[in-house]
Amino acid sequence: MDQQNLTVLTEFILMGITDHPELQATFFGLFLIIYAVSVVGNVGMIILIKMDSRLQTPMYFFLRHLAFTDLGYSTAVGPKMLANIVTRQKTIPYNWCAAQLAFFILFIISELFILSAMAYDRYVAICNPLLYTVIMSPRVCCWALAVPYLYSAFLSSIITIKIFISSFCGHNIINHFYCDNLPLLTLICSSTRDIELIILIFSVFNLVSSLLVVLVSYIMILLAILKMHSAEGRHKAFSTCGGSQTVVVVFYATLSFMYMQPKSSHSFDSDKMASVFYTLIIPMLNPLIYSLRNKEVKGALHSLWKILSKHPR
Repeated sequence: MDQQNLTVLTEFILMGITDHPELQATFFGLFLIIYAVSVVGNVGMIILIKMDSRLQTPMYFFLRHLAFTDLGYSTAVGPKMLANIVTRQKTIPYNWCAAQLAFFILFIISELFILSAMAYDRYVAICNPLLYTVIMSPRVCCWALAVPYLYSAFLSSIITIKIFISSFCGHNIINHFYCDNLPLLTLICSSTRDIELIILIFSVFNLVSSLLVVLVSYIMILLAILKMHSAEGRHKAFSTCGGSQTVVVVFYATLSFMYMQPKSSHSFDSDKMASVFYTLIIPMLNPLIYSLRNKEVKGALHSLWKILSKHPR
């Protein structure tokens, strides 16, 4: 019977953010603007860093991949969520649901370790400036990204396969606006203890290990800044890290709230609100906070604007 129901199930129904029809138009307009700003900001940042020779440093190398992961997981969720708001049929095919979950996990885990790499890069730049080019060599930077991408792809595959080889027994209503692993677990009629344990262990490892690198790096940076005698040097050091801490705090806090607690203690209504922050709002904020406050990025944008203004259509 379980096997029969597993083969019959061809799609899921996404409940969405709210079941109040009067709020649908407001949410659609708001999230469309947020997603559009996110796409323009992250794609623009990727292109700008690739084109401008002044931005070919490890910090911008990591920033380009941060923009790529932001674009990846927001696009895995955003378009389908917007489409479901304006359509009566809020379904997602079975295979698309699996693909959405796989890509979301891939990009969200990759971002955790990219943030760690960026924090370590700033630590080396401020605390060991003379050895910066040696420590943060192109080879080291490539490995600092390749390993998280491969690890994230492996973990994404394991979790997605474990969930979708389970029997859903015909239950296909997901109380969320995208195919996340925790709402999917509530639809499985067989035991989910093994999958829950895998998700909890790896969530704790991913969050704690990456956050530890971020915290230690920023603490060492702060200590180094406090020892500086030059006010200009302190201001320059603070400017390279300022603002990013807010995004890091919100990002890690919402992910910890979502994935580091047992399934039984979850409230899916509160989970939806937390999910909005890291699936839509943070990908929009990252290009602004990490980039547009940066003098080198502003200079690159100014140069690009001058080139475009000299060659009007």
